[in-house]
Formats: sequence, structure tokens, C-alpha cells
Amino acid sequence: MTQDDITLLVLAGGQGRRMGGVDKGWSLLLDKPLILHVLSRLEGQTRAVLINANRSLDAYEQLGYPVITDLEGDFKGPLMGILSGLSAASTPWVLVVPCDTPALPQDLVTRMIGGIGDHDIAVAHDGERAHPVIALMRCDLAADLREALAAGERKIDRWYARHHWCHVDFSDQPEAFINLNSPEERMNLGQRLERDGST
Repeated sequence: MTQDDITLLVLAGGQGRRMGGVDKGWSLLLDKPLILHVLSRLEGQTRAVLINANRSLDAYEQLGYPVITDLEGDFKGPLMGILSGLSAASTPWVLVVPCDTPALPQDLVTRMIGGIGDHDIAVAHDGERAHPVIALMRCDLAADLREALAAGERKIDRWYARHHWCHVDFSDQPEAFINLNSPEERMNLGQRLERDGST
């Protein structure tokens, strides 16, 4: 597998309930929307980029990448966004990331490729916990995921467990996986990024 075999899928289709229902992709961090932080961390590292969104579609389309909505409505969670991306991608692999993790490792793509081995799914692990929505997976899992969703499955961990999957160790940079669910977290991360000069 090379970077040319991968489509980056940014999940921006959630309801943002823990942030008061806002569209998290357009929440500002250091005067820049979260979606732009994520895209800039991984820019040019995959053959293609897809953005999964269910609102603010015109704004997302202006970023210059294809925007795909969930195949089924009613905000059915990240698995539906993943299925929509797997179904739309033209590459054999998809790397899924959320739009609210603006400090992602800049070597995320190469390390996920290096860590997946012969598995069908690789999930980032920060040394303390896994991050299920940061995952590299085969696009041909779409049919099985469609069946799981039709049967009522909504738990991402349970769907992964149906397949040959592994963790990829990022314990050397756990702070890269902070996701923002409150104004306080946003302020703290903004201060850290400014201090580190990694904006």
C-alpha cells in the first residue's frame, strides 16, 4: 500500500451535541475553522480527499474537495459517515479522521500504512486509549458495513471486531489526538499550538 491507494475521509457530518449543536467543522481555533486545521495537517498525503457533511454543504464545497452526505439521513452516527465514504471512494483504502481533531500527527498517513500489516482495519492508539474514528480501512468492507447498519449496529468498536483489525501505536504523541468538545478544550489547545508553533 502507498499513499496513492488511500482517500482521506474527513467526518464532519455529526450533530455536535456536546458543543451545543454547532457544526464543529466551522468552529474556530486560532481564527481558523477546525476543518481547515485537519486538512492542512494531512494535505497532499493521500490521492484524494472526501468530506462527509450533512449541513453547511455550500461552505464545505468551497474548500475544493468533493462533499458527500450520509447515504441515509437522521444522523445515524460515524458508521454511516464511514459507509458513505467507503462507497464514494475510488481508491482501495480510506483513512478516516474526524473534523474536531485539529492537532493530528503530521505523519499519520505513513505511520498508519506502516502499522496495518495484513489487517483490514488499523485504529490509532495514543498509548492510553484507542481512537476508533481515526482509522485506515479497506473500501471493500462497505458491503459488510451496510449489512451491519441495516441490522441496527451503531457501535463502531463492535463493527471493527467483526474484522481482522489492529492498533497503531502513537504513544509518543498522545496530545495529537485531542478532540474538542468544549470551549475550554479549544482555548487550551489553541494556547498549546501557539506555544509549539504548530499551527
